[in-house]
Amino acid sequence: MKFELDHIVLAVTDMDAMLRFYLDVIGLMPHRVEEYRAGSALFPCARLTESTLIDLLPSMLWNAGDTSARTWPNLNHFCIALEGEEWDPLLARLEKAGVEIEAGPMTLSGARGDGTSVYIRDPDGNRVELRYYP
Repeated sequence: MKFELDHIVLAVTDMDAMLRFYLDVIGLMPHRVEEYRAGSALFPCARLTESTLIDLLPSMLWNAGDTSARTWPNLNHFCIALEGEEWDPLLARLEKAGVEIEAGPMTLSGARGDGTSVYIRDPDGNRVELRYYP
């Protein structure tokens, strides 16, 4: 059997801030962003890979608009891996955007062995690990 992560869904309070963060600061590719802005898609996405998305769910869709439905009961963080040559430009974009590094850089083990990681928070407070493998 073969499995892969298809998508994760983040509950979003400020869509413009989240889109700027994941697309401009982190550097992910937009998916259905223009359709969302035009009203033909319920939510936009940030594309991690050809087969993996981060869905950005606006508050009107959280349990029929119930903002108390926005919870993080078991998620500590998620990790985005990138190529080593992209590391320094990413750190520069984080600094330029005023994104605080909570922890790191440090060496941690992941799906492909040991890599260099930092931890940050997105505009809605989700903890994100950014990593590259040497």
